[in-house]
Amino acid sequence: MRMLSILEIIEDTTVDGPGFRTSVYAAGCPNACPGCHNPQSWDIANGRSMTTQEILDVILTDPFADVTFTGGDPMFQPLEFAGLAKAIREHSNKNIWCYTGFLYENILKNNEQRALLELVDVLVDGPFVQSLRDESLPFRGSSNQRLIDVRRSMAEGAVVLYDPLA
Repeated sequence: MRMLSILEIIEDTTVDGPGFRTSVYAAGCPNACPGCHNPQSWDIANGRSMTTQEILDVILTDPFADVTFTGGDPMFQPLEFAGLAKAIREHSNKNIWCYTGFLYENILKNNEQRALLELVDVLVDGPFVQSLRDESLPFRGSSNQRLIDVRRSMAEGAVVLYDPLA
């Protein structure tokens, strides 16, 4: 059974994607973006070990909330989060978002990260850049970050942006 290093799980949040969501905050992030709103997440040792089942039990308690993987950076634990995403898919029809400092194009080249990517609906990619901070942007902190419709992007072979206002 895979163990994930998790900072916390926040239920019924509305800031990490549309609607009510259960956000799973990963511990560990190699990006260490200046101005990060969650610098305690950089060290994977700051998390607590949780099994996929323990996290899934929390996620499934709310049948109406979708799921967001954030952190830290879930792509720092890609196989573990891929296992969690697969379990979510097997037990529900929840929409899954994933925040990462990695770029979509680079994730496609990394087999472990791609395994997670293929199981999410929307990817918010790119590091937070303090000089590009824009609080008016929905669901992201800086203008370089993209909301990517993963399924359409993979089908079309090019990045297709997700429009949260559509």
